[in-house]
Amino acid sequence: MTERIEIQVPKGVPRTRLEDFLLGRFTGLSKMYIRDVVRDEKCEVNGRNENIGFRVRADDLIEIELDMERENAMRPQKIELSIIYEDAHLIVIDKPAGMLVHPTHRERNGTLLNAVTYHVNIGNKGAFIRPGLIHRLDKETSGVVVLAKTAAAHRKIAGQFMKRFVKKTYLALVDGDVEADNGSIDAPIGRFDETKFWDVKEDGKPSQTNYRVAERYADTTLLELEPVTGRTNQLRIHCQHIGHPIVGDIKRGGREFERLCLHAWKIAFRHPSGGEFLQFEADKQVFTKLRESR
Repeated sequence: MTERIEIQVPKGVPRTRLEDFLLGRFTGLSKMYIRDVVRDEKCEVNGRNENIGFRVRADDLIEIELDMERENAMRPQKIELSIIYEDAHLIVIDKPAGMLVHPTHRERNGTLLNAVTYHVNIGNKGAFIRPGLIHRLDKETSGVVVLAKTAAAHRKIAGQFMKRFVKKTYLALVDGDVEADNGSIDAPIGRFDETKFWDVKEDGKPSQTNYRVAERYADTTLLELEPVTGRTNQLRIHCQHIGHPIVGDIKRGGREFERLCLHAWKIAFRHPSGGEFLQFEADKQVFTKLRESR
């Protein structure tokens, strides 16, 4: 149930983006939800609907309609994390397969966001730190995930993603022997409304994935995949399209396995503050260890 909440911006608060002010005030609500509320014109500043980038200042009156029962996205939970890198601006995690990156209506606990929220606020005596997801991995996919620790860092890194300045490399164990040592898969991807399924579609959006064979085994191939575009389920769809579905991807013809064998191995981008080039890697031997344990 929604309720109308009135907030007067306190004296001494510097001019701040409306989005950042609301996120700081309602720490348990997700960024996506607050953005939707503002876009749906359920938030007024001094009697006017403003966008999320509007800068509020001291004594402004904000009136907003919120469903506070959705206050769960930033619930801190003590969960073990595999941290690759961390500084004042960002944190890089090696996410295990089977973990959601953020809470949903069905699964409200045990997610990466719950765990990181707990971690970055341990012993924090300042303002509540709201880690921001800049990109996502499917629940079944493991590997590198980057989260921002400040709103400014989030905007700058997200901007690099939008401009395709970020380089990502995945590892995928696929069925069969991929004949070519390297190549490029160009196949448009779209959603079939009748089945609600994403797949290669003639009138879909242009999609491209580059690949290179890393290892060949008896009946599987380990591929390095570089998505040029970022469509929904792109890597899974493109591997199936060339006749080599990812091991564990049963819905797309892959053999049954204990997990989906897709792993976000490397990511590279520029630091949101200093601008230096950064590259992070997750454990490359993840599938080798699985094979050896069987």
